[in-house]
Amino acid sequence: MSDAGGVAAAIAAGREALAAQKFFDGVQLVNGALEASETQLKAGRSELAVGEPQEILRNPEAFLQPVIAALSEGQRTELASLFALRTELLEGLGARKRALVDLAAALLLTPGDKALLELQAKLQSQPAGTVAAGERVKTPVTIITGFLGAGKTTLLNHILQENHGKRIAVIENEFGEVGIDDALLNSKSSVTEEKIIEMNNGCICCTVRGDLIAGLKKLHKQTTGKGNPLDGILIETTGLADPAPVAQTFFADDFVQANMALDGILTVVDAKHVLQHLREEKPDGIVNEAVEQVAFADRLLLNKTDLVSPEYLDEVEQEIRAVNRTAEVRRTQNSVIDMDFILGIKAFSLDKVIEQVNTGFLDESEHGHGEGNGHGHGHGHGHGCEEAGCSDPSHGHGHDASCQQDGCDHQSHNKSRGMKHTHDYRVTSVAITSDKEVVKERLDNFIGWLMQAKGPDLFRSKGVLAVKGSPNKFVFQAVHMQFGGRPQAPWQEGEQRCCKMVFIGKNLNRTELISRFEECLVK
Repeated sequence: MSDAGGVAAAIAAGREALAAQKFFDGVQLVNGALEASETQLKAGRSELAVGEPQEILRNPEAFLQPVIAALSEGQRTELASLFALRTELLEGLGARKRALVDLAAALLLTPGDKALLELQAKLQSQPAGTVAAGERVKTPVTIITGFLGAGKTTLLNHILQENHGKRIAVIENEFGEVGIDDALLNSKSSVTEEKIIEMNNGCICCTVRGDLIAGLKKLHKQTTGKGNPLDGILIETTGLADPAPVAQTFFADDFVQANMALDGILTVVDAKHVLQHLREEKPDGIVNEAVEQVAFADRLLLNKTDLVSPEYLDEVEQEIRAVNRTAEVRRTQNSVIDMDFILGIKAFSLDKVIEQVNTGFLDESEHGHGEGNGHGHGHGHGHGCEEAGCSDPSHGHGHDASCQQDGCDHQSHNKSRGMKHTHDYRVTSVAITSDKEVVKERLDNFIGWLMQAKGPDLFRSKGVLAVKGSPNKFVFQAVHMQFGGRPQAPWQEGEQRCCKMVFIGKNLNRTELISRFEECLVK
């Protein structure tokens, strides 16, 4: 058992965090003390050594049952105090259902404790989502995710242009060496780094290429801080991003937690290509981003329905339902959807994430920054539990949580529980820029070669090109072998005519792509 001084210090610090409403920090303190206790309780007990690490956090009652008889009264009191404190911290984060699990562990250690029984009755009597009297009204935030080319930027264009009567901020978080999405957004002004642009319908468009927290604080200062509050914020993640680290921001940062509330996670799904991404076999320890994005969703847009048959569409929805059975699904074309489906929905549930999707969502170490593919997210989500009825937060049940099929190898059952995951090292981005113009006929040949030779491995292509003889920017987008491009806004007087392209895919040969494109340039 951990030393009394260490436990007492953790409880004191956790109480301070609770009083300051730093709930996420408090959970980290208590978690550390409980993990230290678990290590010492396992010492010399071979029957416990074979269990999963952090079992005391994941399934506390099951962990305590074999050892409770051997605990001294002081040890029971220490552990009960830790679980009771964790209960209050989790309740502060809005994870009331999970808080009751920890409270049950505290009552197992000190049955009949009056204060704990009163707390239990209070939590059980309050409906989920109860807002305390006098609590600050927070700006609702929706995270928009989806694999490369699913239609996220198209959705943003609808939001930024339609007269929906809401004042909404749209935050872009780009992937790749060169920013392209600014040009793809049909805004009147180019959105430059860290610049905030107000659209004609009152919405806000800004790009965050650095720290998301800093971007949110700046946005709040320039809107709500100046007496002009927002109706909501939409954050578009990159197509290769797991939404977990972005979602964790709303619990880990004090300022963000105090002023903004995670309203929901919306995943846009490309009906034509999603199956190959959901079913792709990844190397051990490599996260399947497409599965993660579907698993985390509170709402799903099954987009591009006009590109597939009704029978294929039913197959896609069935596969999505195998990963996430609780999210509401809407079928769409060109990402057209009512704003009421996206914003002000109060759909995000920390309890649901802890129970069904993510292993260590409240473990700060699980979402560190790592190396890999340019956007720097490291992930630690396990998808390997096969126990019926398991509600363990560490067992990420993206695939139906009650799945008990022998030999089930669905991608959302990860091969190694508890492993810290990284992105697929085979997936990279290649950016090409040039101050020269391209010749239209040569460009057509390059695009034809690209789609035929590289299409299956080319998740996403997009670019803005200066074509010789044309006064307009040629803007193109492609998803695998599905290509679309046309002249758009004219080059402005004094604006540098140039070419910018980004290719994101698997096993890309940078040298080959650059060499082939340079053949298109005006000599």
